[in-house]
Amino acid sequence: MTQQPSYTMDFPYRFAGDGITVRTGYEDHIRDLIEQLLFTRQGERLVRPALGCGLSDLLFGPLSDDVAAAARSTIQVAFHEFLAAQVELRALDVRAEDSALLIDIAYSIVRTGQEGRMSLTANAEAGP
Repeated sequence: MTQQPSYTMDFPYRFAGDGITVRTGYEDHIRDLIEQLLFTRQGERLVRPALGCGLSDLLFGPLSDDVAAAARSTIQVAFHEFLAAQVELRALDVRAEDSALLIDIAYSIVRTGQEGRMSLTANAEAGP
């Protein structure tokens, strides 16, 4: 198994007061990767045009259980395709509520075995 760095550049990219790139721990880096995967539109990244779920694209029509199911399926496929080497998806719940998709994710980090949970809201007004 390849040794991963214990820290990496933080997302969003920025500089600290001393002019050095802000860094973060590996566990936070994984959370950043998940958030980027969910809210990146396919075609947005020139080098990796297939990367992303494009959840915001689902928010411009009426939200329903069908839209939540489509989002869930899209997220599962994206995790398998883009994050399988870093993250094992343990549980995923996506539900439509008012004008937002509420997303609950349970995962484990492949490298460390550490369990993690995230709750994200995708809505047309505020973004991620």
